This record gives sequence, structure tokens and C-alpha cells, in this order.
Amino acid sequence: MDKKIVANFDKVIDRDGTSNVKYGVRKAVFGTEDVTPLWVADMDFAAPSAVTNALVERAHHPIYGYTYYPDSLFTAMQDWFVKRHNWSIDKKSILICPGVVPSMHAVIEALSEEGDGIIVQPPIYPPFFSAVTDTGRKIIENPLKLDGDEYHIDLEHLEQCATNAKILLLCSPHNPVGRVWQRQELEAVLDIARRHQLIIISDEIHADLIYPNYKHIPLATLADDVSIITAVSPSKTFNIPGLGLSSLVINDRQQWKAIRQVFNRLHINAVNPFSITAFEAAYVGGESWLDELMLYLDETRKQVAAYFDKNSADIKVIDSQGTYLLWLDCRKMGLDDTKLKSFFIDKAKVGLNPGISFGKVGSGFMRMNIAAPRAIILDACRRMAISNI
Repeated sequence: MDKKIVANFDKVIDRDGTSNVKYGVRKAVFGTEDVTPLWVADMDFAAPSAVTNALVERAHHPIYGYTYYPDSLFTAMQDWFVKRHNWSIDKKSILICPGVVPSMHAVIEALSEEGDGIIVQPPIYPPFFSAVTDTGRKIIENPLKLDGDEYHIDLEHLEQCATNAKILLLCSPHNPVGRVWQRQELEAVLDIARRHQLIIISDEIHADLIYPNYKHIPLATLADDVSIITAVSPSKTFNIPGLGLSSLVINDRQQWKAIRQVFNRLHINAVNPFSITAFEAAYVGGESWLDELMLYLDETRKQVAAYFDKNSADIKVIDSQGTYLLWLDCRKMGLDDTKLKSFFIDKAKVGLNPGISFGKVGSGFMRMNIAAPRAIILDACRRMAISNI
């Protein structure tokens, strides 16, 4: 019997009228609405039906009052990570939070002091920088090394950075370069953390978005003698980032209390009845949808890479192992970053994230979101290649 198809990722869904950032602020970001937006990291795919159905059912109850975290919420998360990542998480270590970026700020506030050094590994998601500067800490850069079409952690330089640092911000899998860190690399990072008593904040929000032949390894499963705070969420996995719910896994009870106190002090409450409903429904009923999504995205990334390889000598796709984001090496185009951004907007009519926004080592690169119907993605690739002739 053929396996039932649970999603149609080729379907084009009109997002007008939903106040969405991806399309709604094109004028402010790109200076025109006449671009295909392939930038901000959400998907143009319908969320799993399990999520939508659960939200509709919850909405039918006409009282939307104060809500607590039910045991079933924790169980859904725990069961997911055991099954998908072989990671048994103690319920007492879970702290529900209003998104990964606020969580990163809270951890830094709780576990370091103003002026402390925080290591970031550019090119990196821009809020990693602001989480350090906004809290009065000092950025210590440990740039990734590009070897061919794969990035690696510069471990020798990381060791040097660690001598003056309190915290390492690790992105695993890495946004924007798409690396899925392997066991040997992660164990080397842990060895450095041990020697220098580093706290590691491991952002694993893309942990479920892994392509065939690769495997995400939760950092916390490799060590119990290193201070590791892991940020996870179903938001990227199931395309529900606007519902703004995530969790931290913190095995040290004193750290757990210190981080919670930061949120308490600001009276920040992540208890939203719809966020809770979607969080639980996604983990319980979204697995088949996710499996189909990753097959679809895998084929899209292969076709994008093949298209540029055949049709554009100046745009090279860095091989992605995870996430739905592609890192495009455009340095052969010979344009500075301002002109590079303008090229994609004015000539190709495509809205991408400039690589320079991910740190100075991102100069000459662009980030492309491929989580949209494949016909739209390939049409954008055609315009990028033709415009560069």
C-alpha cells in the first residue's frame, strides 16, 4: 500500500492579510514590493494539519483566559526528543520561554556579568551579536573557516578565545551556513569548554531540519560535566514561529532558577493558550509532515545547486546539511556588499539576506530561504542567473 501523502508543498498560498513580516515589510526592507521574498526564516508552507486542527478546536472554546503549562506539553516534547534524537530530557530541566532569542538574552543576563567575553562564530544569525552587545557584554569572534564548500570550527583559535570568555554561543545546526556539526567537532568544543570552564548556550532550533545522510547530535547528550544550556523549539520545524514559544533545557538547577528569575523580574510570561496548543500538537502529530517536508526541501536544494552550477559561474551554493537556508557565495561577482544587495533587488527582483549582516566574514555572500513552492524558488534562481549574464 502506498504511503499516504499528508502535505502539498507545491501549493502556492496567498499570505496577504496576515500581517506577515516576510511579505508585508518588503517595501521597508528592500525599498520595493516588487521582489520575491526569500529572506526571513519562515516557510511559505501550511503548517501540519495536526496543528491547524488543534488551534481551530481550541479557538472554538470562547474563553481565552490565563493558562498554565499542562503535563502533556512536557510529555510531548520529551517523547519527541527521545524518538527523533535519542535524548532523554528530565522534565525538571525544561524551562518554557517566549522564543529562542529572548532566551539567549536571559541566559546571558543570568549567568554572566557586564564586560564578560561572549564567543560568537560568524557568519552567524545577527541576534547572536545583539544578544551580547544589548546586555553589555563583549563580543569575542571565532570565525568559521571555509574549506572548499564546507565550513569548520577553527578549534585552535577557539582555544585562544576561551581564555578570555565566559560563554560560547553555539549554533547547531548552523545558521546561515547549514553545517550539521559532527561528533568529533562537538567533542573538541566540549574539551575546550572543560579546560576553560566555559558555559555553552547551544541554539538547536533547527535540529529537526536535517537532510538525508546527516544526523543532528544534541550537545547535551555528549557531556554531563560541562555547563550546557540548550535552546529548542518546534517553531522552525513546523512553521509556527509567530506563535513564539520555545524551551531551554538546563540541567543545573541553580542556573535554571537564575534564568527563570530574569523572566520573572521582567514579568515576561510565555503562557499563551494558542502557543501551548500548537507546541503540543506539532510534537504529537507533525512527524509525517516533517518527513515529507525534508524530502521536498532536499530535492529543492539539489535543484538549486545544480541550476547555479550549470547556469552561473559567479554564484556558488555552499553545500547545506541542514536548515532550509542556503548560503550563496557571490564573491566572484566582484561587487561590494551594497552593490550586491542592489543587484538582487533591482535586477533579479529577489529579496535575500545580505551576508554582511551575519558578520564581516559574510561579505560577498547572500542567504536564501528555499522553504517555498519549488516553482517559485527555481524561477527566482533563473532571474538571479540571467540577470548576472
